[in-house]
Amino acid sequence: MKQFSKILMLAIVMLTGITNVFAQEDDAGKKLKSIQVAFMARNLKLTPEEADRFWPVYNNYRNEMDQLVADKERDKSIDVKSTHSADADAVARNNMDKDLSYDKRFLDIKTKYTAEFQRVLPASKASAVFNSEKEFRRIMIKHLQNSQKINRMNNQQLRPRH
Repeated sequence: MKQFSKILMLAIVMLTGITNVFAQEDDAGKKLKSIQVAFMARNLKLTPEEADRFWPVYNNYRNEMDQLVADKERDKSIDVKSTHSADADAVARNNMDKDLSYDKRFLDIKTKYTAEFQRVLPASKASAVFNSEKEFRRIMIKHLQNSQKINRMNNQQLRPRH
């Protein structure tokens, strides 16, 4: 548990410098991925042999999920441009169909990789992969919210009072 706390503290310290994500997007993304890898390895308690089998499969999973998110974002930007000329009901129906298609692809990917994770890990560890991801996201979101709150408080203190 102490090692987990150290990893978490390291993650928080490293993420403290990620407030200007847009200026340093590549470095921040690499740091975040390395922190996530350490977090998940610790959470899943991977042996070296399991890690050798797991990470290539997990990276493929992440690539497919990242592509799905990129496709959805691209479709949204195209939809915004085309909504001005189309019938509102037709646009709404089209958006619902696209959302359902996105959700289906999401579940298809998750189903595929549930089986893949079970192929390379014991079931007890494979079942923890998605929960470990959720926990990591929850911690990072909480950290970012706290950082934003601190930044707002600092900005308020720096404003001149009249």
